[in-house]
Amino acid sequence: MKALLSVKPGDPTTLAISDIPVPQPGKGQLRVRVKACGINYPDLLVIEDKYQFKPPRPFAPGCEISGFVDAIGEGATGWQVGDRLLAMLGSDGGLAEYAIVDAGNAIGLPDQLDLLQGAALLFTYGTTIHALADRGRLKPGETLLVLGAAGGVGLAAVEIGKAMGAEVVAAVSSEEKAAAAVEAGADRTMIYRRGPLDAESMRELARSFKEAVGPTGANVIYDPVGGCYSEPALRSIAWKGRFLVVGFPAGIASLPLNLPLLKSCDVCGVFWGGFIAREPDHNRRNLEKLLDWWTQGYICPRIDKVYPLDKGGQALARLASRTVIGKVVVCVDGQAPCDLAEGQL
Repeated sequence: MKALLSVKPGDPTTLAISDIPVPQPGKGQLRVRVKACGINYPDLLVIEDKYQFKPPRPFAPGCEISGFVDAIGEGATGWQVGDRLLAMLGSDGGLAEYAIVDAGNAIGLPDQLDLLQGAALLFTYGTTIHALADRGRLKPGETLLVLGAAGGVGLAAVEIGKAMGAEVVAAVSSEEKAAAAVEAGADRTMIYRRGPLDAESMRELARSFKEAVGPTGANVIYDPVGGCYSEPALRSIAWKGRFLVVGFPAGIASLPLNLPLLKSCDVCGVFWGGFIAREPDHNRRNLEKLLDWWTQGYICPRIDKVYPLDKGGQALARLASRTVIGKVVVCVDGQAPCDLAEGQL
């Protein structure tokens, strides 16, 4: 089978297409004929040996797939060959024609939902429903501030926030991204300057956040950006608000702890992988809720661009550019159009 492999640590240009043996499912496992693989920020980290998990080389990056059951291992009940599914793989294995999945980590995809879009669902929306519902305890009528609101997790937060009845303020870095956030349902938008930011710029950004969320502040702040944006955003939080630490593409932030004291607010870490391992049944209920919302039209994964397998390195590079609106997806089976205009899916 064809696979896009990481053969040495480095950027996406170090990936290479190779032929490797088709894997065999073990006990409790499924072999999946991969339709598509969603590209996520940890995929960049893992090929650079900067992720918490370091799979032995050579390996195919990619941890989020859609596809069809191709073979069933002993004890993997409830599945038939040909079933459509979505699955998380751990740290690697997705950018290949076949992948091995623990049956408990797969979820069936209804026939009316698109497999390409399905490859853009689990990581971003799964993280976000856990963040907003479980960690942020978001309530109807509350104000939600979303940083990086045009990226994969950002747009998911806008849509899920609206589905949960919140007033959503989307913070983005361009007019184009603001338009995408409004299309996803944001009530208001604000545009911030790309970093790095000096001390005066951070103070100005804090004032902009406060103006955007209103005088009572943001009840929940969803921060998948980090870096110099986190502290200014935290300064706009409401009394007893919840600040959700989701990711750090702009760098790991340093927060002055007098702010949580003065606002009596919570700073909450969001580690979806740890949640899956510790509370798999709760996670499955969350995923089933997402499929229900998608079927009803409350959410719809947005694909920024689709690449074929042999250009999967370009897909990772596009994500690294931080220009993506929605998700980048690699179509592994070569049966989907590539270079789609934004919003076409």
